[in-house]
Amino acid sequence: MGTGSPDVHVVGGGIIGMAVAWRLAKAGAHVRVSDAGAMGRAASHAAAGMLAPGGEIERDQPLLHLAQASLKLYAGFVDELREESGLDIDYRECGAVERAANDAGWKQLVCRARRQQELGIECDIQGDEVFFPRDAVVNPRQVIAALHCVCGSRGVQISENDSINTVHALGAPTVIAAGCWSGAIAITTGNRPMELPAVFPVKGHLIGYSLEPGSLPNILRSEHTYILQRADGFTIAGSTMEHAGFDTSVDEKICRDLHDRAARLWPDLRGHHPVERWTGLRPGTVDGQPVIGRLGETNVWLAYGHFRNGILLAPVTAEMIAAEITAAANASSGRG
Repeated sequence: MGTGSPDVHVVGGGIIGMAVAWRLAKAGAHVRVSDAGAMGRAASHAAAGMLAPGGEIERDQPLLHLAQASLKLYAGFVDELREESGLDIDYRECGAVERAANDAGWKQLVCRARRQQELGIECDIQGDEVFFPRDAVVNPRQVIAALHCVCGSRGVQISENDSINTVHALGAPTVIAAGCWSGAIAITTGNRPMELPAVFPVKGHLIGYSLEPGSLPNILRSEHTYILQRADGFTIAGSTMEHAGFDTSVDEKICRDLHDRAARLWPDLRGHHPVERWTGLRPGTVDGQPVIGRLGETNVWLAYGHFRNGILLAPVTAEMIAAEITAAANASSGRG
């Protein structure tokens, strides 16, 4: 946008906010990122990192097209981050195997797979399981670390423990990317607040095992249970969906149930015990679709409500928001 471009303020330092900040900085914007806590310590830090439209979507909806586009961008997104940051990022297109718990579940799974094939989600029905060859995994914590590095090198101002409660709708361009906390930010025009699309927290428990690297070559899924493995052997099983407000406490009973579910899906886990247990808060919306784009004719852009797909949708969200803000800045200066 050039040296004369107005500053852009990004509220939220998770993977979405930091990816947007990076893209804006690369376009020439002067960017500031504020986060109410430590950068990337909320939903992004807690996420497993499964990049799997096949496990999430079974009908034609906006989320489908966003997920498909973002998955195509992911390898390039990671390569660019690796090259610019000099940091390693564990990203693998390992595919996913999905199984049914019983005969009735198998019939439903096959019907779903056939619908997904019609939607352009690649999957193969093989015997008693369905294989999704394009599904991938990434380590979100490494992505956040790399984004923090590249944003810093490009002069992005990063402000942690910096709560933003109010944003003026006609002030400097601002991106609201605060996950399930986005709805608590008041967008005002004078003394009148503007209503934002609702967002709410959905709690999820996850557990992690220390296993031999390469012992689980694919993502495994069955109904509401999934298991994936990082390159170093750390293996994650998830998850739950709990409407518990902003409570992030770990419930040992839920973790034991999650372990039992994971061991039924992959019997090799029966001889192991989780070495880590944690929770995360996903930003849910009423219609299940992410909120991405400009708020009316204001100088506020919204980038939240990605629910279980924030890691997957980071590349496409960042490109969309950065492109819109750049176009708006060019139009206002007469360069568009």
